[in-house]
Amino acid sequence: MTRTERLHALEHIQSLPSWLAGRVAARGRNLVAEAIAEEGLKLPQHAVLAAVSEYGPVAQADLVRRLGIDAKDVVLLLNHLERSGLVVREPDPRDRRKNAVTVTPTGVRTLKRCAELAEQANAELLSPLSAAERQQLMTLLTRVHQP
Repeated sequence: MTRTERLHALEHIQSLPSWLAGRVAARGRNLVAEAIAEEGLKLPQHAVLAAVSEYGPVAQADLVRRLGIDAKDVVLLLNHLERSGLVVREPDPRDRRKNAVTVTPTGVRTLKRCAELAEQANAELLSPLSAAERQQLMTLLTRVHQP
């Protein structure tokens, strides 16, 4: 590889769609993470809270399966959410050996606020684009995402 080829190697990598998409995704994640931090949540806590809201009351083991997160990590995430008053764990009425997790009214309000904050963060991410370009980007990303 010549010196000129080596100099262009990084430029080549940075021109790949996969590299650009990864950089944009990382920036978007950071913007959303900063935004929901206002509500005292990190991204994994937000994901667990959203899953509890969507599937609850839900067994902890089901959360592990649905989210693909290690069981010990789910317990730690739920501990934080419970201490914050966003979820409650109670014996599952269908199987008292298990805990069922339910979102609280405070958790529902927090999820609503996080959704608003995430929308604002994504608006900031896409602010260089016109409304038509944002729609086109979403259409294209959706198409690329689907196998």
